[in-house]
Amino acid sequence: MAARTTRRSIDEAIEAAVEAAITRALPSLRRAIDAAVAARAHTQAPAPPRRAARRNVAVAVPRAGAITRWVADHRARRVPTFVIEATGLDTKKKIVARYGENAAFAKGKPLPHVKLAQATAEPAKAERVVKAKPPIVRRAGAPT
Repeated sequence: MAARTTRRSIDEAIEAAVEAAITRALPSLRRAIDAAVAARAHTQAPAPPRRAARRNVAVAVPRAGAITRWVADHRARRVPTFVIEATGLDTKKKIVARYGENAAFAKGKPLPHVKLAQATAEPAKAERVVKAKPPIVRRAGAPT
């Protein structure tokens, strides 16, 4: 039993010594940390606030200005507003059907000429006539 009381008293003595050392050192540690933070705050500019990460964001390409010329070629994608307003057609297919491929539209200029019907440009081809053939009937045992 004497060993337990001795062990407790040693543990208590160690805890008391550590607690006293921490109590004496804590104010000076706080002052040193505050001084370091203040010195660092004066030397560094404040960091900009962080934004949440965004996923699947397309790379923004700066535009040079409004579109003033557009060609209805195989690379064309969206039809500009000025072409829709001038022609009344809203899809590239419709514009190519009326004005032809590679028709160039410029803002503030007259529309290109409407392409002529293909019937006048090329001779009309006769439609292919497909006629079904009757089935071949083979009789069993008949010479072929």
